[in-house]
Amino acid sequence: MNWDDDTDRIVAPAADGEDTAVEAALRPKDLGEFVGQEKVRQQLDLVLKAARQRGATADHVLLSGAPGLGKTTLSMIIAAEMGAPIRITSGPAIQHAGDLAAILSSLQEGEVLFLDEIHRMSRPAEEMLYMAMEDFRVDVIVGKGPGATAIPLELPPFTLVGATTRAGLLPPPLRDRFGFTGHMEFYVPEELERVIRRSASLLDVEIDPAGAAEIAGRSRGTPRIANRLLRRVRDYAQVRADGVITREVAATALQVYEVDGRGLDRLDRAVLEALLKLFGGGPVGLSTLAVAVGEERETVEEVAEPFLVREGLLARTPRGRVATPAAWAHLGLVPPQHGGTGSGGQQGLFGV
Repeated sequence: MNWDDDTDRIVAPAADGEDTAVEAALRPKDLGEFVGQEKVRQQLDLVLKAARQRGATADHVLLSGAPGLGKTTLSMIIAAEMGAPIRITSGPAIQHAGDLAAILSSLQEGEVLFLDEIHRMSRPAEEMLYMAMEDFRVDVIVGKGPGATAIPLELPPFTLVGATTRAGLLPPPLRDRFGFTGHMEFYVPEELERVIRRSASLLDVEIDPAGAAEIAGRSRGTPRIANRLLRRVRDYAQVRADGVITREVAATALQVYEVDGRGLDRLDRAVLEALLKLFGGGPVGLSTLAVAVGEERETVEEVAEPFLVREGLLARTPRGRVATPAAWAHLGLVPPQHGGTGSGGQQGLFGV
């Protein structure tokens, strides 16, 4: 299977068409229902309550973090808490300043504009957004060349909620215009168990605490993945069990879908097995590792490696990719006696 489209993986953090439809039914409607992200939730609650007491629109909000952690859900909660409508668009959809001007000019007073992947917006639109966020007006250019005229257009007060997976790509002038910035962290298993139990209740699925814990442990710290795994386990329980999700049912179902106890799927394990079995744990170059796995270099680097690094199973070093002791233990393999290195026999980074 080719993994260039990350949404083909059951453990992909990005949403596919099915996820989008199901998430709408599972999303919490207010901050009280929202699970996890305790610091962001408490801070945001203060911002929104203060704005309501003043009778003003809320400050612009920037949410950063990996896909699937709840940025879109929080934007909808912000609109609901403020009693305002929400307009949803994305950075890639705004390629010209005129695209942004058309959206801004149609906003109602107090409306929430959710701009996903805000770092991918075009530069002309980005510069127009500066003035819109600060002064609630934009200059619309009419005509071209020396005869061009700037017509100021007043905007009603609105709240921009920007979401990004790569906050470092946002220019400082844009970041500085957000009144509140929240960084979304990966969830701990206990929080994911709460997410899974809530989703199971909404899906009318019977699940015991051990079953929820089993799914949570394989969900890579991401609620979207937890909900996707829950749906797949529900299907298995419905067809091959009595409909109740226990630890045994969840473990067997996820074995069918090739998701192991730490949330690694077939691509993740293929990368680790190539690194350990073919190259003695490394160091090995990324291109060589990609050829050994039969995938593109970008697929290994951008799809598989981030989670393996976060889990402490793989390290990126100047000399190449190196397996950690945890990687050997996870696959049940014994490190070579020469220290977990490649064919050169030099001492490995971790000395295993």
